Order: sequence, then structure tokens, then C-alpha cells
Amino acid sequence: MKPPPTTPDSRTARLAGSLYLVMAVFSGFGLLYVPSILFVPGDAVATATNIMASEGLLRGAILAALIGQVIFVFLILALYRMFAGVHRGLAVAMAVLALLSVPVAFLSEANLLAVLSLLNGPRYLTVIDTTQLHAQAMLLLDNRDHGILLAQIFWGLWLFPLGSLVVRSGFLPRLLGILLIVGGLGYVIDSSMTILLPTADFAVSQFTFVGELLFPLWLLFRGVALER
Repeated sequence: MKPPPTTPDSRTARLAGSLYLVMAVFSGFGLLYVPSILFVPGDAVATATNIMASEGLLRGAILAALIGQVIFVFLILALYRMFAGVHRGLAVAMAVLALLSVPVAFLSEANLLAVLSLLNGPRYLTVIDTTQLHAQAMLLLDNRDHGILLAQIFWGLWLFPLGSLVVRSGFLPRLLGILLIVGGLGYVIDSSMTILLPTADFAVSQFTFVGELLFPLWLLFRGVALER
């Protein structure tokens, strides 16, 4: 029997699940892992030393982050194809909110390229004291973090329409949709708290990310069940 119009084929579901997981690997490496081992908060000298000792690693992280964002674009296209028949308005909102984060994330990584230019010391920078160079590098790293913070707002907001689409779909568990909405709320709370209370050191999203883990796994391993 031909599936109803609102039911996507299993290949699209599995493609979306695969893209989601691959994006998570690239983005996790580029946006989280490498910065966590190279950047020392509040210590410009130690941070500059780490970067210069592992320049290749940082360049790889920048490339990984950019690749992750490109994959994110194709993920959104696959998800839009899946859910456009469920509710076109929500599908458009999902796509727009998600895609708005991509240029913000790209521009944020440009700050890291500027840091490398500073620390590699082009000839026209020799007139600047080393301490000042390190301070400017830290400022660029702060700007990069601010850009990621703004992108994180959209990374949270797009999960609200996505979760709503999952709940409405009928071909995916409603619980997955609820968990995605909770995950989006965690991102939005974290971003808002960082803006309002920059000294606060607590992340709600570390407890609300479960939906983003289960959703792609379900699409990847249970995709064939959608047609049934």
C-alpha cells in the first residue's frame, strides 16, 4: 500500500539521521573539544602557547566546524522534505530558524583565523608588543565565543518547531518531539543566562540534550518502520 502523503520514505529518514550524527561529530570536534583543550580562560599567555604548539589541530578544528555547518544545511533540507507534509508552516519555521545560525557560526570561526594571523606575526605586526598581541588574541577568542552564543539561540529555537512536527507527525514517537522541545529550551535558557549573568557557570543543556541524541538514532535505525 502506498504510504499517506505525510509519511516520508525510509531513505529520507535514514539520510537525515546519518547527517545529524555526522554533523554532531564534526561540530563537537571543532566547536567544543579542541577549544576546550587549547583555550585557557583568562590566561592569554597559556592560550597563545597552546595555539602555537598545536596550530595544525586548531586549523583542523576550524575546518571541522565549517564542514559541520555545511552538513547542517543539508540536514535541514532533508528534515524539511520529511515534515513539509505534516505542517508546512512549522516546517518553514524550522528551516528558517536553523539556517539563520549558519552564517553566524561561519563568522564566529573567522575570529580563529584572525587569531592565527596575529600569533603567526606577519611583518606588519612586529611593531606591536607580544603582550598586546596575546591580549588581542584573547579578545578575538571572546568574540568567537559571543558568536557561538548567538548561534546557540537559533540552535535552540529551531528545535521547537522540529519537536512540534515530530509530535504532530504520527510516524515518530511523540516522546521524541517532547524531548526535542525540552532540548531547545535548554539551549535558549543557557544563552539567556550567559547574556544576563555572564559569571554564572552552569549549563542546563547538559541535562536536556537527550532528544537530540535519540532523534537521529531513531531515524537511522528505525527508518524503515516509517513506511510500515
